[in-house]
Amino acid sequence: MTWLAAASTAVPPETTQQALGYPSLFLLVLIGALVPVVPTGALVSSAAVVAFHQTAPFALALVFVTASLAAFLGDVALYWLGRRGMGSKNGSRWLAAIRARAPEDRLAQAQEKLAGHGVAVLVLSRLVPAGRIPVMLACLMARWPLRRFVRGNLPACLAWTVTYQLIGILGGSLFPEPWEGVAAAVALTVLVSAAPGVWRRLRGTAAR
Repeated sequence: MTWLAAASTAVPPETTQQALGYPSLFLLVLIGALVPVVPTGALVSSAAVVAFHQTAPFALALVFVTASLAAFLGDVALYWLGRRGMGSKNGSRWLAAIRARAPEDRLAQAQEKLAGHGVAVLVLSRLVPAGRIPVMLACLMARWPLRRFVRGNLPACLAWTVTYQLIGILGGSLFPEPWEGVAAAVALTVLVSAAPGVWRRLRGTAAR
């Protein structure tokens, strides 16, 4: 038992955090891309806060690679499933889920912008809260091949990860304790995500 205790004390806490943290981050972001209800932006920001306070080299780079790869693979898998649903006579539950999260007005805007600007709209869609799914559905309805979607989605996922990682770094730099930075990063992420919806409601109320 003494050698077990010695071994457990010899393992730095950061090593344990990394061994559990990176696979968990990858899995959660991947699930969040496939099932668009998981707040993946907050996850990336929180992971960036923890990495910011670690002494291990390349911690922030590993968060970036892990989150980008998971988001990219999740988007590609969801698009592939959506294409299969578009080609099926009865559709699919994945295609139904995409349609359910793309209101008609947002879809019409996405189709119009996609027709005018192409891949650039796909890149920007991940940076706009609730913008990813309407643009993805617009790509499906425009019959984009998977290869074209992949080319546009790669820079989109990289830009998305950088954005939310910077939010986490900002939160981590403002507070000495990691948990305080995580709380600040999550609050800022929620604020950024909710702001467009609040603005649309206020504009609609003013118009009426």
